[in-house]
Amino acid sequence: MSTFKVAVLEDVKKIAFHDAEKREPGDKQVLVKVDSCAICTLEQRVYTGVMNRYPFAGGHEAAGVVESVGAKVNGVKAGDKVAIRLLNSCGECYYCRNGHENLCVKSFIAETQECAMGPGGFSEYMMVNAEDVYKMADDIDLSHAALSEPLACCVHSIRNGQVELGDDVVVIGVGIMGALHIQLAKLKGARVIACELDAKRLEVAKKMGADILINSGEVDPVDEIKKLTDGRGADAVFCTVPVAALAKQAVDMTGKIGRTVFYTSFHPDLPIEVSPNKIHSSEQIITGTVNPQKKDFLIATRLLSSKLVDMSALISDKLPLADIEKALEEAVLPDTYRIIVQP
Repeated sequence: MSTFKVAVLEDVKKIAFHDAEKREPGDKQVLVKVDSCAICTLEQRVYTGVMNRYPFAGGHEAAGVVESVGAKVNGVKAGDKVAIRLLNSCGECYYCRNGHENLCVKSFIAETQECAMGPGGFSEYMMVNAEDVYKMADDIDLSHAALSEPLACCVHSIRNGQVELGDDVVVIGVGIMGALHIQLAKLKGARVIACELDAKRLEVAKKMGADILINSGEVDPVDEIKKLTDGRGADAVFCTVPVAALAKQAVDMTGKIGRTVFYTSFHPDLPIEVSPNKIHSSEQIITGTVNPQKKDFLIATRLLSSKLVDMSALISDKLPLADIEKALEEAVLPDTYRIIVQP
C-alpha cells in the first residue's frame, strides 16, 4: 500500500512530516488529492502555542481534485475539482435538528488523518465523507476554492445582518474577513463604508469595492457615519476586529432598526456599555455570528465558481507543503492575508 505525507504540529513551532497509508474510500467516502490549503487563525494559534492541541494535523481550508470515490457516492467523480467542508456538527442535538447546525453543542472539526487529530489539510491526500465535498467549476483556481470556508463564514454573517438593497453598511476592519464582507455587501446592493486604521488595508478595501473609506485613526468614525447618513446611522454594521472598544463603536454608529453584527470573538472579552433605552426605542438589533451552516458553504462555493467573488488580492503567498514552517511564519505576520500551502 502506498503512503503520502502529512504535516503535523507536534509542539510550539515544531513540525514533523508523518507517513500515512493511502487507502481506498469506503462506500460514502471520497479520496481527495489536495491542491491547496490555506492557513487560518486556528493553525496559527496552535503553531505559536496560544492553543495547546498537540499533536495536531492542521489545515481546514482545503480544496483539491477527487482521486477516487466510494461505491455509493453519486455527487462527485474522479477528476472533479472540489472544496472540502471540515467544520462538522453532530446532527443529533437540538440546534442541528432545528436547522442551526453551526451552533451544534458538539461542534467539531473533522479528522481526516489517522496519524494525528485535526482536519489534516496540510497533506497530500485527504479521506473525507461525501457530504463534505462540494463540486467546483472546472476552470476554478483551486487556491481560491480553498477559501470557501472563510467566505462561507462571511456569507452567514451577511445573512445575519439582513443586508438589503440600498442599505448603508459599515465594515469595521479590513483583514480578510472584513474584505470579504465588503465584497458580499456590494453584491447585495449596499453602499459600503470601510473603517480601518491601516492605509494599506484601506487600499484593499477600495479594491474590494468599498464606496467610502474612513481612516479611524484620523477622525471619529461614529461621527463620520452619522454625517454620511444624515444623522441616521448605518443600516448594518459588521465588526470584524476583536477589540471591545470597536464593538462599542459598532453599536453607537448603528441607526434605528439597524443591525449590529459582532463577527469575531473578542480577546480579552471585556464588557461594553449599551443603553437599554436606546435599543428599546430604536429597535436596533445586536447579534453575533459563528461558523457557517451547510447552506452558507454551498453559497460560497457557487459564488467562487461563478467568479462573483475575487480572492486574488487576499492571497499573500503560495508555498509548497515542504516549506510549511516558512508558510506558518509568514501567516502570523500582521500584514498577511492568507498563505496557501500546496503539496
